[in-house]
Amino acid sequence: MRPLRSPASFHRDTEDPVAHSLVFPIYQTSSFLMPEGEHYRYGREWNPTVEELARKMDMLEGTPSSTCFSSGMGAITSLLLSHLRPGSRLLIHRDMFSRTYRFAREFLASFGVSVSVAEPGSEEFIRMVRSEKPDMALLESVTNPVLRVMDIPRIAEACREVGARFIVDSTLATPVNQKPFGMGADAVIHSASKFLSGHNDVIAGTLSGREEIVRRADDMRRNLGSTLDPQSAFLVMRGLRTLEVRMERINRDAERVAEELCSLEHVRDVIYPGLKEHPDHDISRRVLCHPGGVITFHLSEDIDPQAFMRALGVVAPANTLGGVFSTISQPYTMSHRGLSEEEKEKLGITRGMMRLSVGLEGADAIVEDIRGAISRARLYSPHLGQ
Repeated sequence: MRPLRSPASFHRDTEDPVAHSLVFPIYQTSSFLMPEGEHYRYGREWNPTVEELARKMDMLEGTPSSTCFSSGMGAITSLLLSHLRPGSRLLIHRDMFSRTYRFAREFLASFGVSVSVAEPGSEEFIRMVRSEKPDMALLESVTNPVLRVMDIPRIAEACREVGARFIVDSTLATPVNQKPFGMGADAVIHSASKFLSGHNDVIAGTLSGREEIVRRADDMRRNLGSTLDPQSAFLVMRGLRTLEVRMERINRDAERVAEELCSLEHVRDVIYPGLKEHPDHDISRRVLCHPGGVITFHLSEDIDPQAFMRALGVVAPANTLGGVFSTISQPYTMSHRGLSEEEKEKLGITRGMMRLSVGLEGADAIVEDIRGAISRARLYSPHLGQ
């Protein structure tokens, strides 16, 4: 296992043998001369810039092997398709990104994979690992959008007991706030489009972990064509250089914003792992260095969510998170729109639920923008005066 390194030191780890550039270059080519370039062969197979990003992910996660994909979903689907087959058993949980949930419940189930779904929370997941004895258990370390914090060490122990491969999507936690591989996970997935790249200008995914797991997923990547392009790999590496300092600011401001939201009129049920009222607050203190930069809250019923989002000025309504810009989304109509009404109800995803990703504008500016947007949205609320 390679030693853990700070992202800020990555610029000193260049392995560019030609120009010895301070910043690793973009190898914008579809193919390579043979036999000298046989290691890379063809752009869909591998690329030096993409390989450098994978090397940096190993350093960041403390893993022996990493590979990269054209998106976070490319990483998830390639991993699942490479390790599961008809008759395999997969355990997931209901409160996860809806595309991951639907891929498992709809596509993999139709493919003959037995898919079991745990309700939110670590205890239920651990119980089902032991009772269902899955071949693979896939979870989000901080779930999207209800922000439950999963007890990675205890779940890893349960998976070892039954021989299940344990995969953690750590997109919301980030490697700054948590390193699941060191807690017993077999592999770690990131949507690098989010906090890793951090500038809302690239789509990418990564997988880091045990060599056998990563190798099989990488072989599937070559078959499916979910290959990351070198320009996007370059942008993710640029983001990694500032990941630590960005997360330090985001972590600090998110805590302040969450506390302020608790006292705002027309805001209820603020969900943030750093709040003592959070159901997993104690787990969060054990498994996370910091609760992170995402906050979920509900608007009261007299506030129209669409009017609220239109009234925002600093915070941008957008179906993403993890960037330098603060963004907000309505999971009911955006990230989790594909769930049935029954599934949304089970998770508490109402029309008034908002998922806020804290950026770098400053806690005061973010809170004042939300306060002002609520005030302006009330003018257009159909419930006003009723």
